[in-house]
Amino acid sequence: MAPLSILDRFRPVGAPGPAGPAGVPAADDQGPAAELAPVFAALAGDAASCAALVEEARLSAEGDVARARAQAAAIVSAARLEAGAERAKAAARVEQSASERDMQLLEQARREAAALEESGLARIPAVVGKVIDTLLAAQSTGPK
Repeated sequence: MAPLSILDRFRPVGAPGPAGPAGVPAADDQGPAAELAPVFAALAGDAASCAALVEEARLSAEGDVARARAQAAAIVSAARLEAGAERAKAAARVEQSASERDMQLLEQARREAAALEESGLARIPAVVGKVIDTLLAAQSTGPK
């Protein structure tokens, strides 16, 4: 028997004239699988090549993911190390700021104390004079 072609699937239709049987598949027992087998056989090499490309891409992607994870772990590790140093720097800045603020408050307190002392010293002669006058007045009006 000769190999089947796509045209062999249909029965010949009668000559023009009165209505006759329509063309229907003649060799349906072998079906489309028999017709497509040579096509799939021809594509087998390409399918294998595609499978190899997919496997190569998968391996490459796994390698890329592994390198990215290692790089991310290194970045996180470096960030953790730098975090301690940055915390120490921040603490030093806060301590320096507090120290400067304390120095300013201490200087202001010294100025205010000096001003109070100066004000007090300026009042001493008047207060002493008043006390002496009060004592002298009490002595001069006292019992004789």
